[in-house]
Amino acid sequence: MNQAARDTAVVYVVDDNDSVRKSLARLIGSVGLDVETFSSASAFMERRLPGRPGCLVLDVRLSGSSGLDLQSTLGEAQRDLPIIFITGYGDVPMTVRAMKGGALDFLQKPYNDQDLLDAIQRALVQSREALAESAERKEIQHRVDSLTSREREVLMLVVTGMLNKQIAAELGAAEKTIKVHRGRMMKKMQANSVAELVRMAEKVGVRAL
Repeated sequence: MNQAARDTAVVYVVDDNDSVRKSLARLIGSVGLDVETFSSASAFMERRLPGRPGCLVLDVRLSGSSGLDLQSTLGEAQRDLPIIFITGYGDVPMTVRAMKGGALDFLQKPYNDQDLLDAIQRALVQSREALAESAERKEIQHRVDSLTSREREVLMLVVTGMLNKQIAAELGAAEKTIKVHRGRMMKKMQANSVAELVRMAEKVGVRAL
């Protein structure tokens, strides 16, 4: 998949009513978004999702597994693929369960088309941000993995605010040796400052010694 395809957002619609799926596909497609429709939760789960911004417009009541069941199955994946629930049979407990489960929005039928489109845009913003953050964490982890064991030890001490002399004492090495390791580590991590290094370390959960 080329970069343009990865950046293009897609909206997945899961509803067991054929006319509703077609209506939603027309509405969402009218604003230039890619749309894929599914008649059941199981059909959606068979789809291997590409790494591109997206959201899920999901009916609560479905034949077979319900929309809420699908939400539970997705779990943490909702960070990258936010859910907008639509239903004609909603009640307060159902709404509360959906929102506590991580849903971005919950719209009652008949809903205003613009309200749905606005919710989709909010969901796509969240999806793009989550994917960008995930890509950043992956890149930082790649840099950490490129460090030697000694460079990683130096990293974990630098982020505590230790100076080279203190790190040398902690690791039982000469200060000039630590300076070399630190320079190589900073270069591999592509960090221009200790503050930037600390931010990177926090992103990937690198803990101090």
